[in-house]
This record gives sequence, C-alpha cells and structure tokens, in this order.
Amino acid sequence: MVMKKIIAFFALSTLLFSCGGKSSSSTNSYGPVEVDSTKAISVQEFFNDFEQIEDSKDYTIKGKIVETCKKSGCWVGIDDGNNDVLTVNFKDHFSIPLDTKLGTYAYMHGTATWDSIPVAQLKEEALDDGKSQEEIDQITSPRYIFNFVADGITLKK
Repeated sequence: MVMKKIIAFFALSTLLFSCGGKSSSSTNSYGPVEVDSTKAISVQEFFNDFEQIEDSKDYTIKGKIVETCKKSGCWVGIDDGNNDVLTVNFKDHFSIPLDTKLGTYAYMHGTATWDSIPVAQLKEEALDDGKSQEEIDQITSPRYIFNFVADGITLKK
C-alpha cells in the first residue's frame, strides 16, 4: 500500500512538472497593456515620426536595453542606434525584474509626449553641475524634450 502511494506520488509529480512547469516561451511581459510586437518600430523610426508630431501619440517600439533602474526596475534605457539612449519610464511604476540583463531585446508600447524644462530648472541644474555664472546666464529659453511612458513591455530572451 505504501509503495503504491509512493509510485502514485512520483507519477503525479512527473506529470505536473512536465505539463505545468515554467513556460518554454522565450518572452516575458510586464505592465497593464499587452504589447503587440508585430507593430513595433525601431527607435530611429520612432524619432523620425515623433519629431513631426506636436502633441502626444501612442507607439510600439523595439530595441536593446542598455540601462536599467537598479533600485526598482521602473525604467529602461534603449539604444537608439546613434550612441545615445532613449529613456523609457513605466506608467504607474510597474517594473521589470531587477536582474534583467543589459543587451536584452525589448518591445514596448506607450505614449510619447513633448515636455519642456523651464529656464529656472535648467539654471539650477547647471549650478548643480558646477557651470560658471557666465554659462548659467546664457540659459534664456526652456529646453524641449520628449517623454516615452510605457504601459507594457515584453522582454525577449
């Protein structure tokens, strides 16, 4: 009787591990929105399109992760192909695993918007960076930047 229970236990365990174990999928998704990777464009295509937009627009972009938030996994930096980095923040502070490796390929869906940095803030940052008063006085207009806030990301292993 004991032997039958042991055999049944091992048979059931084998079945559970073979059928219900970790998925063999090579992707992991995070965030409230499911990313459709078939709609993804490169970071360069994103820049080329978004430069023509005056408001906000939704995009699905793809690229290689070159930076991550080490504290909570709440943002990534994506290689833009021109030795620069597109910083992608995650909506409502969802996060990816802290051990996500640099070089991981990602697909992200989100909204791009233009934002401005006021002159006062730019001057304060320049002061904090140790710029001279002459350099600080030359800051006379806001700087316009874009933000990309992702509501979903899929990591390809």
